[in-house]
Amino acid sequence: MKNRPNIFIVIAILFSTGLTGCLLEREVLFTGETMGTVYHVKVIAEPFQRTGFLKKQIENRLEDVNQSMSTFIPGSEISRFNAFQQTGEKFSVSPPFFQVVRIAKEIYELSDRAWDGTVMPLVNLWGFGPATSERGVPDDSAVEAIRSRIGFEHITLTTDTSLVKEKKALKLDLASIAKGYGVDQLAALLRSQGFQNFLVEIGGEVYAAGLRRDGNSWRVGINRPQPDASATEVYEVVPLTDAALATSGDYRNFFERNGRRYTHVIDPRTGYPVSNGVVSASVRASNCTVADGLATALMVLGVEKGLALVNRLTDTECFMVVLGKDGTFQNYFSNGFDTESDQ
Repeated sequence: MKNRPNIFIVIAILFSTGLTGCLLEREVLFTGETMGTVYHVKVIAEPFQRTGFLKKQIENRLEDVNQSMSTFIPGSEISRFNAFQQTGEKFSVSPPFFQVVRIAKEIYELSDRAWDGTVMPLVNLWGFGPATSERGVPDDSAVEAIRSRIGFEHITLTTDTSLVKEKKALKLDLASIAKGYGVDQLAALLRSQGFQNFLVEIGGEVYAAGLRRDGNSWRVGINRPQPDASATEVYEVVPLTDAALATSGDYRNFFERNGRRYTHVIDPRTGYPVSNGVVSASVRASNCTVADGLATALMVLGVEKGLALVNRLTDTECFMVVLGKDGTFQNYFSNGFDTESDQ
């Protein structure tokens, strides 16, 4: 459902404060590749706090996430579930994978099916998925045929951490929350090792804990939502402390036919790309898995229904950008969302 560039720019500006504690603290950066993108982990280490062991632990934790949730690994949990075609029978999964699927189903229900982890066959049909090479407008009959075979409501979660399919062809693709889940896993790892101030980012999904080395909030930049904008062009800066931020956008991945624009954001309820004018949706939440999924859901729901949903949720805020007919951007915020320009 989402195919996005690295749409967040972590802006770390270090000031010389002259405070002994700040001068003794170290900022340590770890980077690498995962999930078809890159990760960045920035840790503020206290004097004498060891960090040399973190790189291996970070890589191991990300490998665990991939072995669970990557559809590109034949033996992963999600790949084995997708290959399982017995309807009405239990498919046992690990507790972490079950937890992710439980969150996915909650997002599905909260969003009135606007986010659906089984939508990938429709994404492929429109030419946006990894299983396709040519983009085009399919016949209505083809759309309806595939739409009738998807739906998260056809997966039952049991009390013994098993999943049950109601349709044998049903397949999961949790790519639109997997990066967020990876971010949450790294945040949990760092906390378990005693770190209180850090920033984790995977492919643009972010969790910020505590403060920067200069004692201020972390600052996360949201990319300008237009196709010709560089990956470093900032549209808004969001201060972030002890919260996650995720963004979805449709301005990088689309095609045009007969003067009409078709984006990769597919409404699973209709089977067709959305055309509600929303070009970017950012969600701030207490964890990145939820923020990641909700950002995609808001792209489908549109401004009115999207804001109404977020304003009903606790510890959750959003910022949506709509491209007006005159080519200008219009910004919409939930009740408690703040950017640096507001301060």
